Amino acid sequence: MSRIAPLALALVLGSGLAVPGCTWAQVASDSTPVRALPDSLPPYVPHGAPPEHAIRWYEPLAVAGGLGLISALDQPMADHIRLHQSSGGQSAADTWSKFGTPVVYGPVTVGILAGGLIAHDREVTQAGMRLAFSLLLAGVSNQALKAVVGRERPNANDNAFDFDPVHIDASFPSGHTTMAFAMATSLADDIHPLWAKVGLYGIATGVGVSRMYQQQHWLSDVVGGAVLGIASAKFASGRWTIFGLRAPSFLFKGGSPAIGWQFSFHE
Repeated sequence: MSRIAPLALALVLGSGLAVPGCTWAQVASDSTPVRALPDSLPPYVPHGAPPEHAIRWYEPLAVAGGLGLISALDQPMADHIRLHQSSGGQSAADTWSKFGTPVVYGPVTVGILAGGLIAHDREVTQAGMRLAFSLLLAGVSNQALKAVVGRERPNANDNAFDFDPVHIDASFPSGHTTMAFAMATSLADDIHPLWAKVGLYGIATGVGVSRMYQQQHWLSDVVGGAVLGIASAKFASGRWTIFGLRAPSFLFKGGSPAIGWQFSFHE
């Protein structure tokens, strides 16, 4: 999957306007038959990945405790940003935050899927399906948490601990950061070069910083979004299970991609 690395970053940086099929395909001569995709594929097992991690009941509690400790820095960080904002910094933050929006991750996902299908490359197609599922799971989970927590944004309230449950435009967790880390993790898990992994996570981290600079999120909102995005992608790739729930299998039926889900609750 090392062929994905340069193009994945190019798609992200170029808002996904390029179609990756030509880069990933193994060019065959007219006399070489195209290998047909199988009707089904087994559950995805990452190449060279460590054994999958089963999330235990105490781990979410530990994350919640860590976010509680980090929240002690929310107000000082927000106050520091308010005192040191500039028009140039604001412009840079506005631009960088777009990497956590559908303007970028939408075309990237479509580009990878289209490239894999056009090139008849099942690994690339599976990578696109995992990315799509990661983003879907991250987005749904993010909106659910926002509705439950209902935290006010820094630009609407000077109090970092003002909560209004069932609040539509809530602060925790950061949606832009969640989606950016879901995309970065999903792509990074499918590529090998270290420079590409660092670049992807660097872009996602920049999204979180930009959202704090825009006064849209507190520090703990950004950290929470990063955790949620990473967990969503790790679950979609099969590297993590959550309370025994396994990731879906990504299949081909009649040459078209599909998802098969087997519920297997176990320790």
